Amino acid sequence: MTNSQLLKNLMFVSGLELWQWVNQAKTEAIACDIPNSELDWLLQELAGLDKLALRLESFKDLPKIELKLSLPELDQLWEQRLQERVPVQYLTGVAHWRNFSLKVTPAVLIPRPETELLIDLAVDAVKSRLEAENINQKSTPPNPPLLRGGEFAKSHWVDLGTGSGAIAIGLASELTKATVHAVDCSSEALAVARQNAENLGFGSRVNFYQGLWWEPLEFLKGKVSGMVSNPPYIPSSTVLTLQPEVLKHEPHLALDGGFDGLDCIRHLVETAPDYLESGGVWLVEMMAGQETAVADMLESHGSYGQVQIFSDLAGIDRFALAYRL
Repeated sequence: MTNSQLLKNLMFVSGLELWQWVNQAKTEAIACDIPNSELDWLLQELAGLDKLALRLESFKDLPKIELKLSLPELDQLWEQRLQERVPVQYLTGVAHWRNFSLKVTPAVLIPRPETELLIDLAVDAVKSRLEAENINQKSTPPNPPLLRGGEFAKSHWVDLGTGSGAIAIGLASELTKATVHAVDCSSEALAVARQNAENLGFGSRVNFYQGLWWEPLEFLKGKVSGMVSNPPYIPSSTVLTLQPEVLKHEPHLALDGGFDGLDCIRHLVETAPDYLESGGVWLVEMMAGQETAVADMLESHGSYGQVQIFSDLAGIDRFALAYRL
């Protein structure tokens, strides 16, 4: 059943009925090694219950609860989570990322919490570049792009391999004067990304293009202020060992980075200098253990400076950042 179908079939149950179902579902979750938090997520999305009501089980006393589907249908959905290991985000059609509720389907990778840090790193990189520009302008006439309101005027930022559109929307929300260009090779993914941008009020700020990496963006050569990407970076042999939620349900196109996992990152290192302006930001997410190889690529290329590696909240080296010379 699709998310749109769920929304059309609003149903009502008593709090006691739902409480009895929840208790049974919790028992099944334990047996299948599924966290209870995922059941809570399902009920927050499909029953409109908040975390406190779920934790205190206060919903038990409600005479009527509105569901987006019947209890038997809810049970079927939960069985898909238990038996087929379908991610709960695909079951509800929603993933929460930063302060956004994003539509997700099996056509797009589910945006991960660690990827949120890419937006913060991009914003920090802009601030660092502005500080450097301001220092330079004290001794030399200003060069375009002109500074205005603490940000670069008429800047172009690029999200390559946009998927659900999460990174592009995150960039647009923080870099308020930038135009964001989002590229994906999948038309199905782009349809999801466009809908997310429209739903969240960024439809006029993010442009979408179907194609491979930089190919649709020839008109931006030498004009891009920043490139951000969460490319496929998992070695082909490792993809087959991933947990079933990922292996069976998420798009392999967004996961498989070739023999050593670095095919796409290697391509971005090679091609980005043609598109980035001087001082332009190159920023990618990578797999744990790839940081040395990626840093070496950037440093040996000759087109990048100030190569930096940043860790995620778990302390894993996860992001590589450099500036176009």
